[in-house]
Amino acid sequence: MDEARRTFTDEEALKFHSSGKPGKLEVTPTKPMATQHDLSLAYSPGVAVPVVKIAEDPACAYDYTAKGNMVAVISNGTAILGLGDLGALASKPVMEGKSVLFKRFADIDSIDLEVDTSDVDAFINCVRYLGPAFAGINLEDIKAPDSFVIEERLREVMDIPVFHDDQHGTAIIAAAALLNALDLAGKKIEDAQVVVNGAGSSALAVIGLIKAMGLPQENAIVCDRKGVIYRGRTEGVDQFRSAHAVDTDKRTLTEAMEGADVFIGLSVGGVVSKEMVRSMAKNPIIFAMANPDPEIRPEDVEDVRGDAIMATGRSDYPNQVNNVLGFPYIFRGAIDVHATTINEEMKIACARALAKLAREDVPDEVAAAYGKRLVYGPNYIIPTPFDPRLISAVAPAVAEAAMTSGVARKPIEDLDAYAHTLDARLDPTASFLQQIYGSVRAEQKRVVFAEGEDEAVIRAACAFQNEGLGKAILIGREEPIRELIASIGVDPSGEMEIHNARVSTYNPDYTDHLYRRLQRQGYLFRDVQRLVNNDRNVFSACMVALGHADAMVSGVTRNFDTVLNAVKLVIPERRGEKVIGMSVILSKGRTIFMADTNVTELPESDEIADIAVQAAHAARQLGHTPRVAFLSYSNFGWPSTPYSKRLSDAVEILDGRRDVDFEYEGEMSPNVALDEEAAKAFPFSRLSGPANVLIVPGIHTGSISTKLLSVLGGATVIGPLVIGLEKSIQITQLGAKTSEIVTMAAMAAHDLDREHRSWAELARVAANG
Repeated sequence: MDEARRTFTDEEALKFHSSGKPGKLEVTPTKPMATQHDLSLAYSPGVAVPVVKIAEDPACAYDYTAKGNMVAVISNGTAILGLGDLGALASKPVMEGKSVLFKRFADIDSIDLEVDTSDVDAFINCVRYLGPAFAGINLEDIKAPDSFVIEERLREVMDIPVFHDDQHGTAIIAAAALLNALDLAGKKIEDAQVVVNGAGSSALAVIGLIKAMGLPQENAIVCDRKGVIYRGRTEGVDQFRSAHAVDTDKRTLTEAMEGADVFIGLSVGGVVSKEMVRSMAKNPIIFAMANPDPEIRPEDVEDVRGDAIMATGRSDYPNQVNNVLGFPYIFRGAIDVHATTINEEMKIACARALAKLAREDVPDEVAAAYGKRLVYGPNYIIPTPFDPRLISAVAPAVAEAAMTSGVARKPIEDLDAYAHTLDARLDPTASFLQQIYGSVRAEQKRVVFAEGEDEAVIRAACAFQNEGLGKAILIGREEPIRELIASIGVDPSGEMEIHNARVSTYNPDYTDHLYRRLQRQGYLFRDVQRLVNNDRNVFSACMVALGHADAMVSGVTRNFDTVLNAVKLVIPERRGEKVIGMSVILSKGRTIFMADTNVTELPESDEIADIAVQAAHAARQLGHTPRVAFLSYSNFGWPSTPYSKRLSDAVEILDGRRDVDFEYEGEMSPNVALDEEAAKAFPFSRLSGPANVLIVPGIHTGSISTKLLSVLGGATVIGPLVIGLEKSIQITQLGAKTSEIVTMAAMAAHDLDREHRSWAELARVAANG
């Protein structure tokens, strides 16, 4: 296992897998099951109708069942990660994880199946009869050479794709990276001299695919533990290794590396020396993909060769060869055309699509996620796993290759239209959070966790710091916090900063600062001293106000209003603005912002207009082009009520402001705001598409709506986020879970009000020319 890069403890990993429903998957019906009529359609007698249709035409199974979007992830546990043969049952957490990745990156439903046998024939005999249930089979964590035999024979007897990702996934991503590395090095694949160290399933798949893409047989030397695999060698050579034997007098890895253009390692750490790298040809390409320790570290290569292009299997170095770049989209393209297999043409198409994508301009959301603009070059030769373009770039290429090579049973007529439909399949929650986390990692801040003696808060603070999101500061008594850290088994990376408000050396400065703010509001000095000593939210807000921290998160043990009122004693509203709450709703491929959901009970028209402006700015800060809709139960004046009139008046107020740079419209009902078909009834609407920023008439509407969406609608709701204070403060829901606290801490560090002058201030500037 990759212990070197762990950001969690054993206990945390076990708790993650055991909390709530054990495991990482569940089955959810896609049709209503509320009435007897629903059940009659779902089961007997209604189910008999599609049964007959499928019996008449087996292809109808793709139309009437989940088969067409269902992949089986299957293992016998004989080669689990780097742990070896631990058995079928022990492989289940890994197979569940692979199923989760299928869903996350390609919206493919997946079932994990663990087959309790190490007998090759028995395994094949089990899996071969599963074809009717699935559109594809992903084999995983099966030892070599059994994996070669199993895959080959299953492909012969099954009419759906069978794909051993440990082999081909690595091969495809490495081939994509190699295409671009050769391009940057000024070399051609047909001329390259390649050395591969390792002769397991992944390594042999890599060299096999590269040869299929144009590398001559005689230009590749494969090495294993016994040295070069040369023609005539008999020791430790089976049919799979002997296929890559060449005529050569070289016998060791050191000899093979002399003058080589490319080194590909899928073996063990530390087997390549600086001297070997020094002996390679000009502009060498080195893919050291052993994990956790590569065959040679990038810093060691840089010591001896400034002209090298390097890739590893690790996420903490540039150019990570990561299988998640391939298998979700390969299966997506394959099953969407009802492919009978995944052939060499489809693998090559995937590799070429990945290589091409890395040469294109990186979109803003990727730049935001990684905190920098990635540019095609030696440190960026393959796309990043969270590039949202992957599904629409790779899956259509795979589908097209399946069609042109004759293995597609349902060709796609319009590949461009198909590509557009794929983007909507991605999980908006993961994409949204990845963007936020990437931005925060790039510019790390100091975040105060005000309720530092709460276990969930301590876990969140450790996770925030361990994941490289910034520096966590805990407020509370140091001894109980240290004891709790030890007892719950969390292991913070780096020293955890802890402040006790009662004895802190900051206490006098905070008291003086707060007294200056409150002395004309009826507070005596001793009142302020008591606040600083006893209220952790006041103390934490003082830390942020005086620059001892950059942001703050609280709310786990106190309700929203209590925390906000304490914070507002210390931190004023941004000039010309008001504090509002904005919730982020992630559902069915869409990201929607709703305001004000937690602060202003019944705003007047001018307040509603200000709320819209602030929410639109926040949406833009989160990477979205705002289209604002003022929500009501009425549409554009009918029926008219005092509350709907407030909303239409807010629209008129925005009409008169010169500084508004976003689309807005209203008043309108939610279906008109969000559904393009419903909006067609009002052709005069100024919105160019469905709204993504919703302004509600009061917090009752907003709070009730978001909670119903979360509990009954299955939406993910983040927030409400606090907007409008001079400093970045975020407040969690009462009793928030660790992951929710981490998210809100990241939102605080992201700072939605950064680099923002109030609209009132901008208006004054505009008025003055």
